[in-house]
Formats: sequence, C-alpha cells, structure tokens
Amino acid sequence: FDPVSVAVGLLHDVLEDTLADREALVGEFGEEIAELVDGVTKIGQHEYVRRDEAQAETFRKLILASVKDIRVILVKLADRLHNMMTLEHLATEDRRRISQETLEIYAPIAHRLGMAKAQGNLEDLAFYHLYPHQYASLHSQIQQKLRVGRESREHIRELMAESLGAAEVEASISYRLKRSYSIYQKLRRQGIELAQLYDYLAFRLITEDVKACYASLGVIHQHWRPVPGRFKDYIAMPKPNLYQSLHTTLVGPNGKPFEVQIRTREMDRVAEEGIAAHWLYKEGDETSQESVGSFVWLRQLLDWQKEVKDPRTFLTTLKVDLYPDEVYSFSPRGDVFSFPRGATPIDFAYKIHTDLGHQCVGAAVNGKQVPLRTRLRNGDIVEIRTRASRRPSRDWLKFVATSRAKSKIRHWLNTEQKKQSTDIGRRLLERGLKKHRVSPKRIFAGKAIADYLTAEGIGKLEDLFSRVGFGKIAVQQVVSRVLTPDELSVSKEEPGKIRAAVERVFRSSGSAISVKGHDDLLSYLAKCCHPLPGEEIIGFITRGRGVSVHSVECSNVKNLLYNPEREIEVDWAKPDDEVFPVILRIQTENQPGILARLTEVMAKNKCNIRQIEAQTNETGLGLIEVVMEVRNRKHLERLRRGIQKVPGVLEVDRRLN
Repeated sequence: FDPVSVAVGLLHDVLEDTLADREALVGEFGEEIAELVDGVTKIGQHEYVRRDEAQAETFRKLILASVKDIRVILVKLADRLHNMMTLEHLATEDRRRISQETLEIYAPIAHRLGMAKAQGNLEDLAFYHLYPHQYASLHSQIQQKLRVGRESREHIRELMAESLGAAEVEASISYRLKRSYSIYQKLRRQGIELAQLYDYLAFRLITEDVKACYASLGVIHQHWRPVPGRFKDYIAMPKPNLYQSLHTTLVGPNGKPFEVQIRTREMDRVAEEGIAAHWLYKEGDETSQESVGSFVWLRQLLDWQKEVKDPRTFLTTLKVDLYPDEVYSFSPRGDVFSFPRGATPIDFAYKIHTDLGHQCVGAAVNGKQVPLRTRLRNGDIVEIRTRASRRPSRDWLKFVATSRAKSKIRHWLNTEQKKQSTDIGRRLLERGLKKHRVSPKRIFAGKAIADYLTAEGIGKLEDLFSRVGFGKIAVQQVVSRVLTPDELSVSKEEPGKIRAAVERVFRSSGSAISVKGHDDLLSYLAKCCHPLPGEEIIGFITRGRGVSVHSVECSNVKNLLYNPEREIEVDWAKPDDEVFPVILRIQTENQPGILARLTEVMAKNKCNIRQIEAQTNETGLGLIEVVMEVRNRKHLERLRRGIQKVPGVLEVDRRLN
C-alpha cells in the first residue's frame, strides 16, 4: 500500500491511547493522515454509555469513514488481525468477548471485501480462543487424515495433469486444505464427524485466461463423473465480493468425492486479497476507488444506517447484513439480485422498492404461487403481487432475512405504534386529570406541563403522550407534577388491597433487578433467555406485566427491538445468594462413562442439576441437554471451561431460547 496507509497503520492508536489530539496529528502529519487515524479510533466508552452502544457507534463511525476512504477499514482489519495474534495476554473473558466480536463483525467484513486470507486468519484465531479444546482435537484429526490420504491426492493430481496435457490445456495444479473454522462450521451444520466429510480439501487449477478455465472444466468432467447439483459458475456470475471461479465436485477413483476450483491467475489473486488486490489508489486520485465493486455494499450500508437511530438495533442488524450473499434470484424481466441464505419473497420485494414491500400480498416463484415465508433458491424467478390497501405485518419480522426488509418493516411499525400510543397516552392523561376535576385542555396548554417537559428532557407534548401510552411513564407521576397541592387533594385514590398484594408478589420475583429511575415499576426475568448477573441486560415494557428483562444476546430481543420506544434501562441489584437457571447443550462423542464425567465436573463447580437429558443422533454423536442453577456469569464461565476439558466433549453452548 501507499505511504499514507503505512503511516495510518503506525499511528492508529495514537488518538485512543495517548494524550495527543487531532490537532497535533494534523500539525505533524497533515489532514489526510489525521482524518484516517480518526476514522479507525474507537468511540470512548463512558460510565453512562453501555458497551453495546459504544460498540455500535464505533462501527457506525467506521463505516462512514470507510465510504469516504476504503483504507480506513483495511487498516482496521490489520489492527484486529494483530490484536488476535496477541490475545493470549488478556483475561479469558476478554479473549472470548473479542473473539466473538471478530467472528460476528470483522471476519464477515473481510469476506464482504473479498479478503479470504484475512478472513480465514481472523476466523481461525477466534476459533482457537473460543473453543481451544475443539480446535486442538480438530487440528490433530486433520493432520492424521492428511498423512493417510497423501498418496491418493498425488495420484489424482498426476492424472489431472496428464489429462490436461493431452488436451493441450495449460494449468498449474495444487491442492489446499480448507480453513479449520470453515471445516468446524460444516461439521456443526451437517451434524457429522470429520471422517464423513469429503470436501475438507480442494484441488485448484490456475489458468492463463477464461477460455482455458472452461476448457479445463470440460477435460476433467470427461475423466471424472461430476456430482449433480454441485457445479457453480462464479465466473459468469461473480459473487458480490468480486470472487470469481468455477467450482465442481467429482467422484474420485475410490468412490470418494473431491472438489475442484478453476480460475485465472488474476481471479486467484482477487480471491485471496479481494479489494486489496484491486487497490487502484494513487496520490490525489480518489475517483479510482469508485471503480471497485465492493464499495456498492458499503454505500448501501451507509444509506441504510442513516435510518436506524437505536444503536442496538443498528448493531444487531449489522451482524445480519454482514452474512455472505449466497442466493441469486431473478425478476420476470431478467434482473438478477443477490440475497443471504434464507431470504424470502418479502426480502425480494423490499430490495426492489419500499412500497412494493409494504403492499406485498403474495408471490409467484417460477410461475407458481407460494407462501410469503418461502425461502428463495438459486435461479428462482420471483414475481411480487401487491394490493394498495395492504400493510406490513409484525409477523414478517420472524422470517425476513435482509437488514433492508427488517428496517423498513420496523420503521413502518414504529410509526403506526407511535400514533396508537400517542392517542392512548392522551386519553389516559385526560382521564387522570379529570379525576381531579381539572380541564385537560387548560393543563396541556399551561406552564406547569411545559416546565415538566423541560425538566424531563421531553421535546414536545406528543412525545409525553407516547411515553405514557407505552407505559414508560405512569399517569400519576405526570399528574402529581403538573397539578397544585389543592388540585391534587380534590380526589386522591389509594391502591386497593388486591393491587398492593399483586405488586408485592411481582416485586419479589424481580428482586435481582432494578429499573433505573422507576422504582415503582414491576420487573421479572424473561424465561426465554434466563439472564444471569454480570450479563448485559435490557428491559422491555409489557402490557399489564411490568418490565420483561432479557439478555442482550437473546434472539427474541431482535424481534422486540422493532419498537425501541418499549425499551427501558435496567440493571442488576446488589448480589445475594440467589441462583438462576441456565440450559447447556453439550455435544460429545458417543463414549461410555462420559455422562458420569460431566456430572462430576458440575458437582465440583457446585452446580445443582434440575434436569438432564441425553440422546444419540443419527450420526452417532451424543447430545446432552442439562438445566442447572448458577450464581452469575462468571460461575457459568468456570463451569463451561471445566466441561470443555472433559475428553470426548466437542462443543458446549448455552441455549438462550
């Protein structure tokens, strides 16, 4: 890269970790370098800002800076890769948190920019720190498999070279092992062991031009039988991250399939380095960046994030949006659109136009009427049917896959919900004021309520109505602040005995939680995710049941977040001797005595087992699900580390839903 990029790499932590400010950087190194360093600098986390809010704003800032100059994100990826290489010096909890963030955000960013080498290194390092025992076991098994199969691989390579030579097609032939994390993901997804996986290794043919790529494909298909449905032409239809190659799976001499990738030298360089291979930046020439296709995705992300104000919603949907596009569908006119796996006709409709999505009533895929939740497949021709009176449904959020569709649906629901809550809040306040025999119209136009709005930081009266309608502010709280003592004394109702008893019961169930600024609000821990003390939590107003408290990692939170108005700040109260239930899913090899070894670890960690179920799946792996009691997140982490060390344990996951 150019000298500016190198300088930014050397200076990337100066604003974050030293007393130097932006002005000092400008004075020493110039405006360009200072701007890029500022772009890679994290937003400072203060006591009043939650970690996820600071994280969201940091990524928002990173995307904004990267759209102006792609070097920002490239320096950030280099920074994260170096951090991952030296992660062993941090505490276990910090290693897990940083590794998880790397898997969820930085590795997918590298993928979207086509930087396969950087992506693979980030994923493997994160895998090593998140699941050290599984990493070591898999690495050992792969090395053993490579030693055993070397002779067979060399035989295939020689036959391939001989066949291509006879057809006068020039190509260099090599084979490479797939990345450890990629293999691990495939084993998990398919529920199999390494012995049952055939495409852990791929042969690669590098040719001089595109014509030779297709000629090579023809030659090897003549000598080995291709597996139906396992051919992909990414040369004719490149991936959004610029990747181009031919992929085919063939049946080998011993009956075992093997994968072959065919590409030109330039395609191979782009496949490894992505946007870095396309680096066209020259001093004073910023227009060259416009020619790189990967910027389209960044610009779309920038346009979308302007609409999302809530930081957690932005971060949650960013993770979804970073997943690779895998499905290509067509409009009736032949326009091609790429989608993440699991996309539906609703996603297709919103990709074309917001109004088309809002008014969607049905879809035809390949000429056949299908339900709106149908998952699209490669090559599907999708036709959307609309009706002007149609409106988005909240249920759509459960199955749409793209961030654009989710944000448009949420925006529409927010607008409608806010209208409803404003009307409800106005009626509730009017009723509360009338109980004291005062005119609501006079109060709403008076100075007392204007002072109340200013003191509470509420912009306008409609916002107050909305908060009351959602239940974030109690009617009596407003009434007591805007009426005089004489007006309040006209009619004052005490809560009945039944209501007081109900409140006592609810309060006792939420004793571990405090609702910030609202001591009178009832709260309870959500049963879908069973949050633990020490975890980041989030509260949601529910109708008639108080505040439902979830872990920020709970998948249900993604659905609840369609309406940030319902969110309320909660925190853990002072720790006591309370215990909390968690559900662990443990995947193991099918070994005698493994259940006894696991329960021994649980007993040593002083965990009471409420329920345990064990079964063997069709692939011969064991699956154990256990409900146990722990005191807090640190207690759970100690237990999880202990279980991971048990010989035969493949994976330990906490089930949130």
